[in-house]
Amino acid sequence: MTGLQILGSGHGLPKRCVTNEDMAQIVDTNNEWITTRTGIEQRYFCSEEETCGQLAAQAAQQALQQANLSADQIGLIVAATFTSDYLTPSLACQVHQALGCTKPIPCMDVNAACTGFLYGLETARSLLMSGSANSEYALVIGAEGLSRVLDFTDRTSCVLFGDAAAAMVVRLADTPYSCILNASGDTTSLFANSLLPNQARFLQMDGKAIFRFAVDIIPKCLEQLLQKSGLTLEQIDHVVCHQANSRIIDHVVKKLGAPPTMFYKNMQRFGNTSAASIPLALDELLQNGTIRPGQKVVCIGFGAGLTWGACLLSF
Repeated sequence: MTGLQILGSGHGLPKRCVTNEDMAQIVDTNNEWITTRTGIEQRYFCSEEETCGQLAAQAAQQALQQANLSADQIGLIVAATFTSDYLTPSLACQVHQALGCTKPIPCMDVNAACTGFLYGLETARSLLMSGSANSEYALVIGAEGLSRVLDFTDRTSCVLFGDAAAAMVVRLADTPYSCILNASGDTTSLFANSLLPNQARFLQMDGKAIFRFAVDIIPKCLEQLLQKSGLTLEQIDHVVCHQANSRIIDHVVKKLGAPPTMFYKNMQRFGNTSAASIPLALDELLQNGTIRPGQKVVCIGFGAGLTWGACLLSF
């Protein structure tokens, strides 16, 4: 099956780093309570002047520079987000403008919450294969301004999330690739910025239900992807899960009997950044040389919807 080659990656972060001690000044919590339950030590929040669009454009510009491409060489932009600055125009269109693209190309947002980047990758791959893109290169972005939809009186949720963006420049390649995407239609466990009457316009989450869902679905999702690709876990070099909670990943590692070093973690520095979570982790692994040519990486996401999915990337 035609896969994807990542040519460049980048990230965008707000200037303001918010530690657990800082959160204790906002809501009734403390560093020990947060770290022991989540592994999170800090996160980044946008100031009033910073926007999700700016973070996305910063990440996209870095990815283009690393790929040694100009903005007008991109033939498609797909942005995964549920906290874009506007209902419309799309975040992808904002990035198109911010990059100074002079030619019209397909631009669109996808919303699958924390699984969004994987949906974005598969959308981009499908459009590249169909010939709908205006060149061989696509820009796929995960970006969130979650601090705008947090209820800072709810200590069980507001301490978990952060703002960030990450981007990848990709093109089709003759490399091993597999992808599975699913949703259960369970919209009761996690929702944000509701437009329904008499509901708060904040992210709301049943943390215990999400935890149980995640520790069950990640091994099942991994097994399904490995069966589809004809591989075993021993043939995988790295697993990048959505960075929601360190205890979720620890539980999965124990359940699978896998080496802990195989499962990457960076939520301690960024918190849960939803659709930006997986590409942010991939960007770090690529920039520090942990992912090397010839290696195979499985990415697994889960989020509101409830959505879940996984993809196999070969480098």
